[in-house]
Amino acid sequence: MFPRPLSALVPNTYDYESRPLVKPTGFREYDARWLFETEINLMGVQALGMGLGTLVRRLGVAPEIVTGHDFRGYSASIKTALISGLMAAGCKVHDIGLAVTPMAYYAQFALDVPCVAMVTASHNDNGWTGVKMGANRPLTFGPEEMTRLKEIVLSADFDLPGGGSYVFVEDFPERYIADLTNRPKLKHPLKVVCACGNGTAGAFAPKVLEAIGCEVVPLDTNLDHTFPRYNPNPEDLEMLHAIRDAVLESGADVGLGFDGDGDRCGVVDDTGEEIFADKVGVLLARDISGLHPNARFVVDVKSTGLFVTDPVLRANGVSVDYWKTGHSYMKRRTHELAALVGFEKSGHFFFNAPFGRGYDDGLVSALAVCDFLDRNPGKKLSALREALPMTWQSPTMSPHCADEEKYGVVDAVVKHFCDAQASGALVAGQKIRDLVTVNGVRVTVEDGTWGLVRASSNKPELVVVVESPVSESRMRDMFAAVDAVLRTHPQVGAYNQTI
Repeated sequence: MFPRPLSALVPNTYDYESRPLVKPTGFREYDARWLFETEINLMGVQALGMGLGTLVRRLGVAPEIVTGHDFRGYSASIKTALISGLMAAGCKVHDIGLAVTPMAYYAQFALDVPCVAMVTASHNDNGWTGVKMGANRPLTFGPEEMTRLKEIVLSADFDLPGGGSYVFVEDFPERYIADLTNRPKLKHPLKVVCACGNGTAGAFAPKVLEAIGCEVVPLDTNLDHTFPRYNPNPEDLEMLHAIRDAVLESGADVGLGFDGDGDRCGVVDDTGEEIFADKVGVLLARDISGLHPNARFVVDVKSTGLFVTDPVLRANGVSVDYWKTGHSYMKRRTHELAALVGFEKSGHFFFNAPFGRGYDDGLVSALAVCDFLDRNPGKKLSALREALPMTWQSPTMSPHCADEEKYGVVDAVVKHFCDAQASGALVAGQKIRDLVTVNGVRVTVEDGTWGLVRASSNKPELVVVVESPVSESRMRDMFAAVDAVLRTHPQVGAYNQTI
């Protein structure tokens, strides 16, 4: 009998070393994230493995699973604890070692294994850990599976038949890199800044880009789990500014930045201009829909309105479905609709055939950007960016809000704007033209200016984005209107960044 996990334990005590610690809030909408040692301990991770193995069996899936870990000082030990739990639940574990998350997804196909459990905290600060899980390639768990997993783990409702086994898959990165680079080289070689923020992608991304014919300018590609310069997150301005500086200093054609577990890619153009990922998505959608007319794309609610209004996309017969933010939601929706690509503002892109296998891979996204430039010889990325209709758009802003309170705050904000629409009240000086409430609330007023408020699925934060096709002033008007509503809730704290 394995003991039932507790939600709090004091370190450096007998109980901490003898009981599993699993804080319930670590089970999020589509993956799991905890502060290691204060919210989960190694016995708690072992319980998670037992719970995952139990759930896989109850889903009727063969108990065989790929696992890997990102480059943090504690990730290997966490993976080992997870494996012990999986084996106790009778799973055959295929360990690919140090990996970016998409390498684990690829291993499901290459090794013909149905399930995955990748130990990673993605771009979160040091101290965080987590697991991205799936039992139906190329999909990952959504709220239903995460709720069942949470119930199994917290109640210690484990099925532990034993009989599990373990195999270490040697030299798997070479197979992954070969899969990405078994293709023609670029016809027009590019000079590329490859920025990895000292995260896991540094072990793999430069090799891939060099293999397709790029001249690589490495930036923070050495592995260092202390992240000495900044967190490897290509949404954060600190990393984007470092890429900008390297592009301008080296005269590169493009800067490509990868997050901590390599499933996202950020882009900086040849002038050092940081292109938000949804605008990169519009550029790629223009390119891809020229090759595949009447293409269908899925776009998350944080993304620019250009996916609907851009004249090139409209001329190419593109159809767009706005959907919930989150890699699991977007992956599933792109799969269900058989869309060509799913684009998420955070930089998770989901390429179906002929470009990918449906999962998010920052290197596949990087190759798509390189191919896009290769198909436009003589044109700078900055010129291609400037050809887009102008909008004024904020970065993704994240005011602090506790996990236990953020969903209630968002529900109240949704109600506020629904009531405003019903009463004809003005928002940022205009009436509401449209509300999208599939994921928080996206409020659009008469001139097309919009603002979004939703709860972060990964961290104790809200997510705020604003955009205007009219002017920077109108964008700021919308931010002021949204922020004024948020400031009526004392649970909402300071922003990580503002406009």
